[in-house]
Amino acid sequence: MHKEAITIALPSLIHRIGRETANQAKAIATMHGCELKRVRRSRNWSLVGEAIKVQSFNNQLKTHRQDELAEIPLSSTEFRYLIQKIETALLGHADKLEPLEAKLIRLITETPSITLAELIQLTQCTEAQARTARFEADTW
Repeated sequence: MHKEAITIALPSLIHRIGRETANQAKAIATMHGCELKRVRRSRNWSLVGEAIKVQSFNNQLKTHRQDELAEIPLSSTEFRYLIQKIETALLGHADKLEPLEAKLIRLITETPSITLAELIQLTQCTEAQARTARFEADTW
């Protein structure tokens, strides 16, 4: 469930941020295990990767942008479009950003009467993972 790749559409990326900035973003995405690529032969691009890796890529873009702003005037908006598109898309994948163990413990603490079968159905975890989470939630 957490290892599924998500795809974020980035229409007209080059026109919005420029080729050099797109190439920098592509290199940073590759470092984080994501793929920033053109959609066939169109002007549209897409970002593909696991939700957690996409989130770390987005955080890297934010810090890279802040470092660049120290040297470049404040009117520079290098990665702003890309950051906003990624943040908006990640809102729909919030369930994939939380580690499975944390999600199990959260579900157990929110509804203490939840059964193991319900936990397994909600999170697609194994019975052993559900039992371990139940034990850890009880010891807290």
